[in-house]
Amino acid sequence: MGHSVNKKYEESLEEQVGKKVKRKMAAERYNSGSIWSGFGMFGIVGWSVAVPTLLGTSLGVWLDKHHHQSFSWTLTCLITGLFSGCVIAWYWVFKNGKDG
Repeated sequence: MGHSVNKKYEESLEEQVGKKVKRKMAAERYNSGSIWSGFGMFGIVGWSVAVPTLLGTSLGVWLDKHHHQSFSWTLTCLITGLFSGCVIAWYWVFKNGKDG
């Protein structure tokens, strides 16, 4: 008789755990598409592009003042910073899409 009580308890425990897992998975699906997570990703992508672009531009301006060349260091470093920022942003978007 004690064995059947344990079996009923185990089945009840399995059902409880199953229900909790289903609720948690549903909550994660619901929260993953929230507007705040979208704004967060937008911010990460924006800063990932803006910071390297600004740093590259600043370096280019400094190089133009101190090391004169036949080409523009500012434009070269701006393009390099922008490209680097786009690669970083792509990484963040790819990582978020892979995890989500």
